Amino acid sequence: MLTGSITNDIKHQFSYGNMVMKLIFVNIGVFLFFGIFNLAGFLFQNNSLYNLVLSKVEMPASLSVLLHQPWSGFTYMFLHTGFFHVLFNMLWFYWFGEIFVLYLGDKKILPLYIIGGLAGAITYLLAYNLLPVFKPQADVSMMLGASASVFAIVFAAATLAPDYEIRLMFLGSIKIKHIAIISLLLDIINIPYGNAGGYIAHIGGALSGYLYIKSLQSGFDFATPLNKFFDGMANLFKPKSSIKVTYKSETQKIEKVSRNKNEQQRVDDILDKIARSGYDSLTKEEKDFLFNYSKK
Repeated sequence: MLTGSITNDIKHQFSYGNMVMKLIFVNIGVFLFFGIFNLAGFLFQNNSLYNLVLSKVEMPASLSVLLHQPWSGFTYMFLHTGFFHVLFNMLWFYWFGEIFVLYLGDKKILPLYIIGGLAGAITYLLAYNLLPVFKPQADVSMMLGASASVFAIVFAAATLAPDYEIRLMFLGSIKIKHIAIISLLLDIINIPYGNAGGYIAHIGGALSGYLYIKSLQSGFDFATPLNKFFDGMANLFKPKSSIKVTYKSETQKIEKVSRNKNEQQRVDDILDKIARSGYDSLTKEEKDFLFNYSKK
């Protein structure tokens, strides 16, 4: 049946796809859940429960409200209530997320997604509680959407490979650094005209993506605690293997550690080269090595 085939395709993509696809499926799943929830309220002419639940997972500008629902600083970044909102966010996330994964592999994108969302939430909170123009709205303003997280990925990719080009309809090939900068500038100048909270959150997300890559290039990964946490959570749900390894020579262990160190050093050297001269400066062999390494 068609429904079964689609369900199996989704299960396969979620199980075997990279973290970009998994996060896209999570966002779309949450969007559909709240869409159906809202439809039920509309049909039965009672949206009070829907509105209550929604208010508990949106990001509030009010510090007093946030203290009573601290989880909303996390949940809001997976929540969309408009079709075009989720569509464009996920398209941007897919395009730039795949570039990010190409260079840095699959493990770093979830921590940066979370960091970008938290940075956007903090920027939003600061603006609405400190700037005079927003203070009167702080008690009633709420924010939702993955935009801050997406901007973190966009600026991380643009900082990592600024001269990487994307072909756009009617515009031709454009370097992603130009796309990132122009998008952020447009958001900033549009703050007075509506959706100020969202645009302000984009600034925090973009800054976190830029700083994350700069920290990596200097040899420090401030997402390491998040990576360890996610690894620990994943290990809790992994089935324990019944296969017992009885012996492994010390020479094999040393060779494996040495090989991993050499590969990591080479990745660092290639990333430094990209930072200095751009992706196009890499040789074919270096591009192939980076691509294969990202698949590990």
